[in-house]
Amino acid sequence: MRVVIVGHGVQGRKRRAVAGADAVAVVDPVAPEADATDLAAIPFDTFDAAIVCTPDGPKPALLKTLLGAGKHVLVEKPLIAEDDATLAELAEIAAGAGAVCVTAYNHRFEPHYVRMRELIHSGDLGRIYSVRMFYGNGTARLVRDSAWRDQGAGVLPDLGSHLLDILKVWMPEAEQWEYGVRVARRHENRSFDHVVVAADPADGPTVQLEMTMLSWRNHFTCDVFAERGSAHIDSLCKWGPSTFTHRTRVLPSGRPPEEAVTLVQADPTWEAEYAHFKQLCAEGRGSGIGNDIWLNRTLRGLAREAFDRFGEGA
Repeated sequence: MRVVIVGHGVQGRKRRAVAGADAVAVVDPVAPEADATDLAAIPFDTFDAAIVCTPDGPKPALLKTLLGAGKHVLVEKPLIAEDDATLAELAEIAAGAGAVCVTAYNHRFEPHYVRMRELIHSGDLGRIYSVRMFYGNGTARLVRDSAWRDQGAGVLPDLGSHLLDILKVWMPEAEQWEYGVRVARRHENRSFDHVVVAADPADGPTVQLEMTMLSWRNHFTCDVFAERGSAHIDSLCKWGPSTFTHRTRVLPSGRPPEEAVTLVQADPTWEAEYAHFKQLCAEGRGSGIGNDIWLNRTLRGLAREAFDRFGEGA
């Protein structure tokens, strides 16, 4: 498969490295190593798919052009727009052209994320009582110094999109829950650099999703407490070691037996996601835009609440 990389910043370089010999051209308006400054300069008969790693604003227009031409697209998350209709139009264009459109949520391929999904879906935990996730990195200064990243809702769409996406992968019913902002702070940045989102559905678990750019050691934790035990993730492979722990409840009470798996390995998610994308393209199926419409609506509502309660910022 011949691939064009559109946007050659941090993410674009990672995607190009994974694509390897599949990458036939790079498009970027400022990167000196790019083959073109504009997508229109690349003949469309020279590539089959594009990996779009641009800032959020240009994405819908780029995808409309690419999908309309029947080109498959892997687009860096989040895929957001001012309204749902914009994304719904992209879904229609992709379906009409027979093009695959996948939004890149590479964490879906994190081994312990997969393990958590399998455990929850197995029913072995019983009724889920609560889910708590923390995702932190130390990028506040990098974001503040960026020409385009330190704006809008900041960490909310950046890391919150990952947390909401994986929550729905684990629990599809999460799409029906109502979410609210508990904390939104601007400690160092013009945009929000620390946010806590929560949900408390009557028919589901309590949920707390905390995201920050102020964790000087990058870290992820997850705690799922349930009727017949609990499950826990400590760190991701890219920051390893990464540990998954499953504890089985003892009745009426007592120290639970536990099984723990610790991985010390390189991040496998980028290669796994790209291989999955290529498989979908070969089979001519798959589009994540329906999921993006839900994420877009949810993040847009949370951002509006955060701005209303904590101010628009600089």
